[in-house]
Amino acid sequence: MTTPFSSILLGLAQEFGRRTLSFLIELSRVTQLMRRVFVEIDGVVKDRGLFIKECVTLGVNSLPLVLLVGIFTGAVTGWQSHYQLEGYMPFDLIGPGVWKSLMLELGPALTGLVIAGRVSASIAAEIGTMKVTEQVDALESMAISSVRYLAVPRIAAMTVMMPILVIQSVTIGVLGAAFVLTALMGMTSHQFWGLIPNFFHLYDIFAGLLKSVFFGLSASIIGCYIGFRTEGGAEGVGAATITAFVWSCITILVLDFLLAMILF
Repeated sequence: MTTPFSSILLGLAQEFGRRTLSFLIELSRVTQLMRRVFVEIDGVVKDRGLFIKECVTLGVNSLPLVLLVGIFTGAVTGWQSHYQLEGYMPFDLIGPGVWKSLMLELGPALTGLVIAGRVSASIAAEIGTMKVTEQVDALESMAISSVRYLAVPRIAAMTVMMPILVIQSVTIGVLGAAFVLTALMGMTSHQFWGLIPNFFHLYDIFAGLLKSVFFGLSASIIGCYIGFRTEGGAEGVGAATITAFVWSCITILVLDFLLAMILF
């Protein structure tokens, strides 16, 4: 005879088991999509026009938003650093602190989250619309690989463009911090820039750009996967867009933590 408490525990265990099994199934399907993408990656060379088009659509067109986020992130970081260090540490350390925080963490992470909102959701909506209108099936019926034609150019373009976007974001962020601190907080240019060369390490750039590669790869793969799995008409496309955004953000944050442990 089971008690109400044991019934609740049994129900929770069964629900946890179902959720875990569902997650593992989805993970295996994402892995299969990644394998197909890597197998058909030569499509980037053969279909250079599609690749360049996606670089412009996903990368270049995202630049204004990325720069806007970068400049205000740098400005806020500089302002808060000035407030936090006042009376405790010399202001000469603010410049290196801003540079390090933007290059190693804020630049890649915030750019990745912005891209997850704009690009991953957009990819899911585009492919999802093609899926529910049977355009994906039409491609397959004509012996055209939907993965090679739709997924490979988008994933390759986002993986290549993401480090470029991060470099632009970090650069404008540091300049934004320098402007705020010198124009509004009374610091001199020498105070801000003077010690940055002493704290400049190529490994920091490598680590930040490596993070950005994984962020771009994960966001684009999730967008493509959810797009291919879309069903249910216009309502399904809307749900797929939200799902792609949420899971891309979660994946980026998890990868950020794992890569930080590995790299540092």
